[in-house]
Amino acid sequence: MTHPRIAVLALLAVAAAWGSTFFLTKDLLTRMDVADYLALRFAIASIALIVIHPPAISRLSRLDRGRGVALGVTYGIAQLVQTEGLRHTSASVSGFVTGMYVVFTPLLAAVILRHRIGRWAWVAVALATVGLGVLSLNGFSMGTGELLTLASAGLYALHIIGLGAWSTPSNAFGLSALQMVVITVVCAIGALPGGFTLPSGGGDWLRVIYMALIAGALALIVQTWAQAHLTPTRAAIAMTMEPVFASGFAVLFGSESVTARMLIGGALVMSAMYLVELAPRRKIEAEVQHLVQ
Repeated sequence: MTHPRIAVLALLAVAAAWGSTFFLTKDLLTRMDVADYLALRFAIASIALIVIHPPAISRLSRLDRGRGVALGVTYGIAQLVQTEGLRHTSASVSGFVTGMYVVFTPLLAAVILRHRIGRWAWVAVALATVGLGVLSLNGFSMGTGELLTLASAGLYALHIIGLGAWSTPSNAFGLSALQMVVITVVCAIGALPGGFTLPSGGGDWLRVIYMALIAGALALIVQTWAQAHLTPTRAAIAMTMEPVFASGFAVLFGSESVTARMLIGGALVMSAMYLVELAPRRKIEAEVQHLVQ
């Protein structure tokens, strides 16, 4: 099996891990502050990565360290915004709206590289916008939770583009560890104004540890390695399974039920996501690959 195929399968596993966190986080946030939860989660993940391979960060070049800091800041802010948005919307809707990064990724890559955006990309944007409306609109206004989650999707797209441009098999672990440390710092700064509180029970600690080690440290290592073998657009498409997993976990293990709005809106958003890959794929991927030069 070639490296790209293994990388796609690895990203599907990452998507499953991320998808499993939505309903767990939704429940945990009824007892913990957003920034406190994120700071603790990423602090545990950072410690785990540093303990596994202490010299990883020090072996990065000065350029890679700067890039790692930029990626960590982007991801950390995205996490704060997304998790705050999850306070105000359901786990399934949050999962689908977060998946909009697959539409933003080729569009932002094209804007950054100043390439012409094709008609199929605009069709994908229109489909995703309609799907988002079906999922999230309340009357003629969009809720705070949906807007925050949509903003986080844009930040995740920037992170995917940067990671695809800068990660290599040799720097994957060090870049992951540095990002995790920076994400912890960003979230800790966000936690400072209201003070810091820890989980109140053993069950909450288990949730945080699972999300720190599996959906945090391990997932970021796998994502960083996988994106060294894939273009950002292809990586984003593989990760569109995250909202599917999120909705599945929310329905199976959470308190949510399947609704017509969820099915119709989700189908439209997913159609937009796959249209980005299935339409002029060669053109979009060629544009994105220029980022590494």
